[in-house]
Amino acid sequence: MKKEIIAGLDLGTTKVCAVIAERNIETNRFDILGFGVAPSGGLHKGLVANISKTAEAIKEAMAIAENRAGFSVNVVNVGVAGEHITSIRHRNYVTITNQEKEITKDDLDRLEADVRTIRIPSDRQILHIIPEEFSVDYQGGIENPIGMSGSRLEASNHVVLASIPAIQNIKKSVERAGYKVRDYILQPIASSTSVLEDSECDLGVALIDIGGGTTDIAVFHKKAIKHTKVIGIAGNQVTNDIRESLGVITEEAEHLKKDYGYASESAIIRDEDILIRGVGARGNTKIPISLLTQIISLRMRELFTLVDNELRNAGYKNKIKAGIVLTGGGSLLRGCVDLAEEVFGLPARIGVPLELGEGLSGEIESPEFATVAGLIKGVPGGKSSEYQSLIKKQIAGKNKLKEIVKKVQEFFDEL
Repeated sequence: MKKEIIAGLDLGTTKVCAVIAERNIETNRFDILGFGVAPSGGLHKGLVANISKTAEAIKEAMAIAENRAGFSVNVVNVGVAGEHITSIRHRNYVTITNQEKEITKDDLDRLEADVRTIRIPSDRQILHIIPEEFSVDYQGGIENPIGMSGSRLEASNHVVLASIPAIQNIKKSVERAGYKVRDYILQPIASSTSVLEDSECDLGVALIDIGGGTTDIAVFHKKAIKHTKVIGIAGNQVTNDIRESLGVITEEAEHLKKDYGYASESAIIRDEDILIRGVGARGNTKIPISLLTQIISLRMRELFTLVDNELRNAGYKNKIKAGIVLTGGGSLLRGCVDLAEEVFGLPARIGVPLELGEGLSGEIESPEFATVAGLIKGVPGGKSSEYQSLIKKQIAGKNKLKEIVKKVQEFFDEL
């Protein structure tokens, strides 16, 4: 059986997660061989704020994963998030010129290469080109056109753009830690590959990944990604609200949120008093869980309302027939599903990584590891390392042709 080793690196605001997996190419199953987590102190809202601290966290997480796996790796798939992420839809087409008029993989590659010629802001780069659907001779709704006959191949693409400086800072951090980046993968897309079911993606689903610094959104309909968005409100804002409201240190606020917090008052099982440790001259006090929940609920309701408005403004709210899937560490708050169903008016569930094989897979079967579990699976229908190589060859070929034409022109000019 053919197998390959893949490593994923999730650079979060609160923690860095690393995973090393073995993929069975024939069955497409992933066995987790190594897994490591390290505190993250170098990122803010998904962006690298301190390269040295980020590199140290990467080293620590990867060292744990490599020790468990029993070997080292050189390249990793890295998750990308942050409010700098934007997406656009773009339609383009190519003409089929081979004698048989049969569509091949080369034609799909030409389509993607053509998308890369579109004008985008100078400080942005294309992160993903994901085909939503294809049309052959104006017949739409085609998922895979390879092998079909026709004269015109058209695609509707979901194009994800990222800030060039943000990507460069990630690259510097990873390389300073001693690794190379294989692929950059948008975090909500990574999370979706690990927690969503095919039937949900077909019917229409919204994935909401609540991390420490950002909340990532991905909308799927008819098995294609339709919309992505990153919002700069997440778990850390909830912790900060508790900290400011109750006058406690950040560690205590995080402890209260995780151990006693609810996202919705209706989810409280028993409203009992909890101890709040005093700081300095302030002595210990007690407050009811309902008061802590009110603080948490206000921020979580604001977050879900922002997401709901985003879905409405993008025109996808009425297409989400399968409901909402919550994942990420923030979704572990008790009552999160209840609040989501109330705000969105749709069914909701918690998403955990699916279809993982053997090894240490049990250690990452939790919503907070949805992104890193998806990073080892890559981007379905998206760009690949092979595609990047193809594009470089095409660009190099075009540049070489330009040089030849220039020399010919110079030759005739001298005559």
